[in-house]
Amino acid sequence: MTVEPSQWQAVRAALPEIAARFANLVAGVPDAHAKSWGEWSIAETASHVGMIALMYTAMIRGEGGPLPLPGLEEPIDTASIDTISRLNALALELYPERDPGRLAERLRADVAEVLLVSADLDPEKPVWWLGGSRVPVAGVLAHLVNELLIHGLDIARALRRPWPVPAAPEALFLELFLFGMVRNGMGHLLDDATPSPRRIAVEFRSAYTKPAVLALRHGELRAEEPDGRADVRLRFDPAVLVPMMFGRIGKLRAVASGGVRIGGPRPWLLPAFLRTVRMP
Repeated sequence: MTVEPSQWQAVRAALPEIAARFANLVAGVPDAHAKSWGEWSIAETASHVGMIALMYTAMIRGEGGPLPLPGLEEPIDTASIDTISRLNALALELYPERDPGRLAERLRADVAEVLLVSADLDPEKPVWWLGGSRVPVAGVLAHLVNELLIHGLDIARALRRPWPVPAAPEALFLELFLFGMVRNGMGHLLDDATPSPRRIAVEFRSAYTKPAVLALRHGELRAEEPDGRADVRLRFDPAVLVPMMFGRIGKLRAVASGGVRIGGPRPWLLPAFLRTVRMP
């Protein structure tokens, strides 16, 4: 599976549009200290997203120089799914901006820089990411779009405001980021996961994505072409599946709404698959 020109154009169009939505939401926050998600305040949530945008301005260049927040190189390189929370806590200390107006302004500037430095790059060029993994440039942009959508949802819920999550950008997150990272190498990200004693293959199908399979065996994840022999088959709306993967929509609600439908000859293997293949 390669990055198609239409996908590259779509993710480059989605990033500034959704970043503008996020920046406008943050700039209008009446109380930046109100709780947003978990222990984070609205300001900390916005700062987390701003930190990622800033880091990506350097990571996409891939020149091997120092990152904009010195001190994160080693924690980033050794990160796993189970240690990303500690990495995020350290990053929040190193990115201390909490004023909503300045956070919105910085985010707009850093997103513009991300688009500028990536404009002439091959969208399939692997970029150094967390835990020694490699993500294509297009996938890095898709990851930032998803961060804006997921954490925009956190802030909007705290403010009791609507925050539509469109399906098309979340489909790009799956195809360009998740499947792109699996193709290029997961590094150490799954090192702390409980290995599956048997191979589990899950087929992903939606109206927005090409059919694809992720196969898990002994803690290793591979992308495969569908051959009709997957253990589990997921038919899904990306705007439901991706927030579900990040814990923003409950699994029962996702299934009850029809946004995620589970089938295949061995659907009971899905929980074991998700215990390893999970989002932080």
